[in-house]
Order: sequence, then C-alpha cells, then structure tokens
Amino acid sequence: MAEPKPGSTDILAQIAFDRDGLVPAIAQAHDSGEVLMLAWMNRDAVAETLASGRVCYWSRSRGRLWRKGESSGQVQRLKEMRLDCDGDTLLLLVEQDGPACHTGRRSCMFNAVREGRIAEAWPVLIPPEKLYGKDG
Repeated sequence: MAEPKPGSTDILAQIAFDRDGLVPAIAQAHDSGEVLMLAWMNRDAVAETLASGRVCYWSRSRGRLWRKGESSGQVQRLKEMRLDCDGDTLLLLVEQDGPACHTGRRSCMFNAVREGRIAEAWPVLIPPEKLYGKDG
C-alpha cells in the first residue's frame, strides 16, 4: 500500500481491504480505552459510518450491512476512525450505548485466561433475551 498522503480526502483508497473486500475493525470506548469488540467492515460500511457517524459493519453471518444496535438498541457512535500503519486494520473510537456484546456484556472480550483456565471477566449487564426482545 502506498504511503497515505497528508490531507488526503480519499479515505477509502487508503484502506487495504482483503481479497473478500473486508477490513477488521476494532471498536474501543473513546473515553476509557476499553476494547469492546472486533467486527468487519466493507467499503459501504466504512462510507456509511463516516457519513452518518453511526457505526455500521459488514455481517459475515447475515451477508449484509449491520448497523450496530439495529436489533438491540445498543448503538455505537463514531468519535474517531484510525487506520494502522499498513492500512489493513481500523480502530474505531466509539461512544457505546449499553453493552457492546450480544451476550449482554459491556465488552465481547470477557473470556480471560487465568491460571490455565478460561474465566469470565465481565458479568452480563442485560440478559440477551431482554436485549433482543425475546422474553415471554
């Protein structure tokens, strides 16, 4: 990838999408620095996120754009987008409404390796049934 040009307005041209047209995007809380999740973005998701300020990803399981919070209400608002030195990973500094994880936890990074075992590092804040309106 060519060196980004300072002041370049062609942001999409600076991103090194993989052969499937995707780039990994790490969502991080802008205020605390907490890593919330990792997801994927395609060109349309990046463009929509930059235009709207609401984070949009590419859902590999759904095969379509996925606007964070569209079914749970737990929206992410973009504060800043950063590209790594190679342009092949994005860091999204976000303002997160409620849990970022579909399990109802603040962060998807809740499985910690401790003393040779996996332990839950974060409690469930909102049960998934409540998040997605599937309770009785």
